[in-house]
Amino acid sequence: MISISDLDFHFGSRTLYDKASLHIKPKDKIGLIGLNGKGKSTLLRILVGEYKPDGGSISMSKDVSLGFLNQDLLSYDSHESILNVAMQAFGEALDIQKKIDEILLEFETNYSDELVEKLADAQERFERLGGYTMQARTEEILEGLGFTTEELQRPLKLFSGGWRMRVMLAKILLQQPSLLLLDEPTNHLDLPSIKWIENYLAGYEGAVIIVSHDREFLDRTTNTTVEVAGGKLVPYAGNYSYYLEEKEERNAIQKGAFENQQAQIKQAERFIERFKAKASKAKQAQSRVKALDKLERVEDVASADARVNMKFNFTVQPGRHILRMEHVGKKYGEKIIFRDTNVHIERGDKIALIGANGKGKSTLMRLVAGQEAPTNGNHQLGHNVIMSFYAQHQLESLRIENEILQEMIEAGSKRNEMELRSVLGSFLFSGEEVYKKIKVLSGGEKSRVALAKTLISEANFLLLDEPTNHLDMQSVNILIQALEQYEGTYIVISHDRFFVENVANKIWFIEDYQLKEYPGTYAEYEQWQEDRERDAKKAGLPSPSANKPLPKEEPKADHTPAKTPSPDQKKALKELAEVEKKIDEREKELAEYEKQLADPKIYDNAAQLKDATLKFEQVKKELAQLNDRWEMLAEM
Repeated sequence: MISISDLDFHFGSRTLYDKASLHIKPKDKIGLIGLNGKGKSTLLRILVGEYKPDGGSISMSKDVSLGFLNQDLLSYDSHESILNVAMQAFGEALDIQKKIDEILLEFETNYSDELVEKLADAQERFERLGGYTMQARTEEILEGLGFTTEELQRPLKLFSGGWRMRVMLAKILLQQPSLLLLDEPTNHLDLPSIKWIENYLAGYEGAVIIVSHDREFLDRTTNTTVEVAGGKLVPYAGNYSYYLEEKEERNAIQKGAFENQQAQIKQAERFIERFKAKASKAKQAQSRVKALDKLERVEDVASADARVNMKFNFTVQPGRHILRMEHVGKKYGEKIIFRDTNVHIERGDKIALIGANGKGKSTLMRLVAGQEAPTNGNHQLGHNVIMSFYAQHQLESLRIENEILQEMIEAGSKRNEMELRSVLGSFLFSGEEVYKKIKVLSGGEKSRVALAKTLISEANFLLLDEPTNHLDMQSVNILIQALEQYEGTYIVISHDRFFVENVANKIWFIEDYQLKEYPGTYAEYEQWQEDRERDAKKAGLPSPSANKPLPKEEPKADHTPAKTPSPDQKKALKELAEVEKKIDEREKELAEYEKQLADPKIYDNAAQLKDATLKFEQVKKELAQLNDRWEMLAEM
């Protein structure tokens, strides 16, 4: 279907691909993996023609169609409903529908046999293209990706970037291209939507290439793994788990070959050193020198597994009870988030808070942290509890002019420079890298710095909201190791099932507007949940995870005329409209700077590159703050 041969590609002076080759067959489900910055997303852009290779060739069958989901689509905007935006996938069918409508209108003044024949032909083509089922199919996919039926008629522009991305994913899936290119598709999905897309891809007829750091997702959706390493595309005939096993075997063979060759080289060098001055052996010694020069060297195996050995310092040990919240309720206006919910956290609890977006996970974290007050109920922090809260906005609090090491020093952990260097080494910042300025770091690198700052604090209670966002697999593994060594208590919000399975001994989930707990690992919880769903289905009952109607004791709306919005509500609505306008402007600016930075020519002009990078980071920061403000206002 697609053949990549001897691909060369450079960004400035940096080589991403050097004589790389790969053959993509019609039903391949490929997981494209590798460390951040090695060229995974670049390869997808080369395939769709956004970037031109510096050498080599890409051969593609004439009938191949490509669907590319990428982060640029976050900035797509429209006043149309999300249903209509997704249905743009049926372009030809929609054009025929317009023709049918025009013919039916013409019937009012000209009912002729010729017109009837035109209508019959148009309706036949419309049916052949699936026109009569396109709305139902679109609704099914959008609802599978987490939208409610009521939301389908809302304009796209009213949704935040992550939800817009889901609409674009739905549109691409409906187009059913022969090759789907998905760049971090789970970044904007919650667990129910991730499971839905896994089931969808399992039955997908075409080929798929997925760039993802979610190993569980890759295991369930791919049958081939391609590693981007050393400028090459290295294929493995299985999913991610198979890749890990096969990679270990290949490394063992390579390590053995390397050690054998090194032994032979040392033996030859000893012979040369011993006999190069002796006339009777000089010819043989010279012959061995030439043989060594011509020898194709076997490279040693580079270790990709960073081992973490962190020492956590607690100045005080907390009491047995870390936190108690009794009969807590939380409302935003008339919208109920929690009602009569209880939270009990004991010392040593390792808790994962999971579930669909919009259920109140981040709200609960803010309630636990004391950043928001409950509408009613009690909040009591335990004795000697020192809390530290990590969320994505922590990245924006990093001082961009600081070097990494200085940022760690100013965190106030009282650790010396050697200890801080050791911690940074665990988080993949070694040698001179600790002197890099924060402003030049990628999103993943900033996440690692912010996490390192959180973990070196003297907090004995951690709140971690989506800590694996922007982290590659190696960095996720580092965080897992660090949390395994952490002797305090923590709550994590995450949609990464591998991460959750490895760090949590309790699972929290939100059901019927209340927090509920499963006392076990994620794998055990998932099996328990599947059993509940199956039993409910057999009994003809609704899904246990669906919110049930509020009980009668909840206050009901009276029959008096609707109240006019309060001054505060009017002010919030006005600000919401202003924030939406600013988000549109910033997203367009961000897309423009991304285009500039994607152009290899910019790397030849240091001043222009610096200016574009600084502006890109500033706009990205402003956009993140605006999105946070939008979500807060939308909940009011």
